[in-house]
Formats: sequence, C-alpha cells, structure tokens
Amino acid sequence: MFGLGLPELIVIFVIALIVFGPKKLPELGKALGKGIAEFKRATEEVKETIQSEVRAAENSIELSKIKEDIEGKQQEPKKDGVAPGSAPEGTTGAADQTSQEPAKEKEKASDAYGKA
Repeated sequence: MFGLGLPELIVIFVIALIVFGPKKLPELGKALGKGIAEFKRATEEVKETIQSEVRAAENSIELSKIKEDIEGKQQEPKKDGVAPGSAPEGTTGAADQTSQEPAKEKEKASDAYGKA
C-alpha cells in the first residue's frame, strides 16, 4: 500500500501507545476507523454523482443528434420546386409510374427466389 510492512506498523503502534496511553488508544482507533469509513463513503458518492452526470450529458448529446437527424430528414430540399415523389406541374406522372414498374417487378422476382 504505502510500503508499510509489519515492522513499521508495530513501531507506529508502540509510538501511539506511548503518546496517547492505553486508555485513549481504543477511542482513537474507533474514531480513526469511523473517519476512514466516512471518507470512503463520501468518495463513492462523489464518484457516483460524476458518473451519473456524465451519462446524462452523453444521453443529451445523443438526443440532440437524433433530433437533428429527424429535422434534417423532414426538411429535405425540393428539386426544382417539386417535392420528392410528386410529378411536376402539367404532367400526368405517367413517366414516373413507368420507371417504377420495372423496380416492382425486380422486387417480386427477388422475393420469389428468396422464398424458394
């Protein structure tokens, strides 16, 4: 831990016994133990608080990214003033329908092969 072995601990104990006396030594040991326990408890609380704040910050960053993605997809730019998937003014949309038909046929064919 701090390079304290058994001989060092015995020397510290003997010095404490001489300085404080046999009557006060148990009280000091109890107070020291309570102080160390309280210090550990306080450091754990601080550690948990920091971890929860970091998690909350990460979640808020992720939420803001998701909101930006959703807003960006809702506000996709229109080409030539026409919304995606709609026919330009003055056309019937027949060209769009014919271009979509081969794609639908390909999907049906791939579904048939995938099911077999």
